[in-house]
Amino acid sequence: MDLFLLLGIVGMSAILIAFLMQQRHKWTGDDLIYDFVNFVGSALLVIYALSGKAWPFVVLNTIWGGYSLKDVIMKVSAPKVRHVRKA
Repeated sequence: MDLFLLLGIVGMSAILIAFLMQQRHKWTGDDLIYDFVNFVGSALLVIYALSGKAWPFVVLNTIWGGYSLKDVIMKVSAPKVRHVRKA
């Protein structure tokens, strides 16, 4: 098995895991882990698609990954909110 195929399989698995976790209500679309796993998966799929010159697949996963990365950055850089209990 070559490296590009392995990257494609890992990327595909990551996106499928994120999808299944959301469908099973374990993660939501607002969860950092959901966006992070989607970003990693799509980045790996872009590498795989570039190796085969599958341009529509490159475009799809670049957009998918870019959107996920934007959400990851927003969530990581968002100010933390502390919840104060009322006595």
